[in-house]
Amino acid sequence: MLQSLDLPTELSLRTGTVVIRRADKRDIRALMRLLADDAISATRGDVGADADEEAYASGLARIIDDRANDLVVAIDSHDRVIAMLQLTAIPGVARRGSTRLLVEAVRVKADQRSAGLGSTLMRWVMEVAAPACGADLVQLTSDRQRTDAHRFYLRLGFVDSHVGFKYDVPR
Repeated sequence: MLQSLDLPTELSLRTGTVVIRRADKRDIRALMRLLADDAISATRGDVGADADEEAYASGLARIIDDRANDLVVAIDSHDRVIAMLQLTAIPGVARRGSTRLLVEAVRVKADQRSAGLGSTLMRWVMEVAAPACGADLVQLTSDRQRTDAHRFYLRLGFVDSHVGFKYDVPR
């Protein structure tokens, strides 16, 4: 489903351009840093520890191997990963057989925030990625503490229509 996305592609920002491409194993350390750079993610164990690299690599490999999933990165003019997001196409029977495109793990490098990269990426998701995989709906969840992110998504046209629930499976 998501393999039909025409990547890599270039997106224009106010400050220049970025290349959007699929993440691969060479990006693991950069992905770990993006996740660790987020205070909420860090409280959940995303601290960028060298000992965790194999776990992240395994997770990325599962995403790459799953045709319904994609993890894309934004690359700056210096070939550095400056943003990421995961996309999952979910076929369903609800909404008359609609497909949903779930957006997860949206992260923008701290020194790149407020420059339009996040909104450019999300518009690409809404205008390019969703139609490419046949999605009728783009959905995401956001931690209650992320009030700035909530305002951001509302500005983009998302509606805070549902209450989400999660359950941590004991191991």
